[in-house]
Amino acid sequence: MEQLLILLIFLPLAGALVTAFAGKAAKYVALISAIVSLAITAVVAVNFIPDASTQFVVNCPWIQELGISFHAGIDGISLITVLLTNVLIPIIVLASYQHDYKRANAFYALILFMQAGLLVVFTALDAFLFYIGWEAALIPVYFICAVWGGKDRIKVNMKFFVYTIAGSLFMLLGIIYLYLQNPAHNFDIQAFYKLNLDATQQGWIFWSFFIAFAIKMPVFPFHTWQPDTYTEAPATGTMLLAGIMLKMGIYGVIRWLLPIVPAGVQDWGTTAIILSIIGIVYASVIAFTQKNAKRLVAYSSIAHVGLISAGIFALNTQGMQGAMIQMLSHGINVIGLFFVLDIIFNRMKTNKIADLGGIASKAPHLAIAFLIIVFGTVALPGTNGFIGEFLLLMGVYQFNLWAAVFAGLTIIFGAVYMLRMYQGIMLGKTNELTIGFTDIKGSEKLVLYIICALIIVLGVYPKPVLHLSEAAVQQLIEQVNQKLTSVN
Repeated sequence: MEQLLILLIFLPLAGALVTAFAGKAAKYVALISAIVSLAITAVVAVNFIPDASTQFVVNCPWIQELGISFHAGIDGISLITVLLTNVLIPIIVLASYQHDYKRANAFYALILFMQAGLLVVFTALDAFLFYIGWEAALIPVYFICAVWGGKDRIKVNMKFFVYTIAGSLFMLLGIIYLYLQNPAHNFDIQAFYKLNLDATQQGWIFWSFFIAFAIKMPVFPFHTWQPDTYTEAPATGTMLLAGIMLKMGIYGVIRWLLPIVPAGVQDWGTTAIILSIIGIVYASVIAFTQKNAKRLVAYSSIAHVGLISAGIFALNTQGMQGAMIQMLSHGINVIGLFFVLDIIFNRMKTNKIADLGGIASKAPHLAIAFLIIVFGTVALPGTNGFIGEFLLLMGVYQFNLWAAVFAGLTIIFGAVYMLRMYQGIMLGKTNELTIGFTDIKGSEKLVLYIICALIIVLGVYPKPVLHLSEAAVQQLIEQVNQKLTSVN
């Protein structure tokens, strides 16, 4: 079975190489590669045993002198993120078909290269391999945003790059320190889990990792790169960043931070929850003031991720399970939102809400799809956002009642500003600009139909996704609590 994981990781690399030399056929080659990766993921999911074990394990010596191995595997937690990546990549590739990108072969090759980096991050069981995947996923999206972004892309992208590289360096220092404390002198994740670090050491390691993960998510006050980057990035770049890349930070907290430094989490987790809730309230209030729909969705994403972060640091099964399914749901919803706004921008050359209006009368199919995506985003019962946010709030409630009250503002505020945005864009009378708006067709319809179907199916029947991660999440919580008991 280990061949499946090797194929899963290296197929996108092979696809990227072929795509780079595919010329005008690049977008078709990229889509075929992404669909094949999805098919392999389906095989992995079907053959996965939903217990707490790590399966499809690959462990090959790599740089033996330093104790570095190509060690990767999949458990219930990582399977959710692998599904997220390989379900969304073909959707993102197909969504890009409405654009005629210059140097399309390079553009699509970078998407597939990023996919490979993401899969390394989500399956790595060696800290050095995890770091390599972390950086490998950053490089392609940097070039996608820098080459194909908006007019201010260079300045904005530099800020994004500096933020993420600085965070990565903090994490690298933490990884090196853990390596030096490990008697086995390797980067194996289980060896890191077994380290007996005192409270001071765990505090330093907590911040070295948390800063890197908080920047990637992003969590307040490490979020300032995000709104400008999301706005200036090409639509595909924004989808990659918001739909998948930010989940690297969430996954990093779950996989690496909590089990390695539980005492550090115990000491500083409340601070992380407070920062997350501040981010929810702050981003929601700022979203109310946005005149540009793309920036509004960017701030909305900060608020929703803040709730996921708070649920994780609550350190209970409900919060963690909520985070698992909400990673998947948020990725689907935010890609849908940015794709709708990209369709509108392509036709109207603006995302300013005040310049739009009445589009529903000209594009009923777009209006219905957009409404379903908005409902999923605001966690309407029966949509994919509901079960995740409900579990997250239950998890935060178990931690602290008032924390849950303020965290719940993300749902209340989100419903208001998202529906106001929908009303401003879709309802009312048409104007001189929107009178000629045309409805969705071709690949646009296909992408939105797939997204809407996922929103409804996951909303009506989320059990299979929750079942995949349940045993691994329970084991993680027990592992953290046992380590805390031994330390205390």
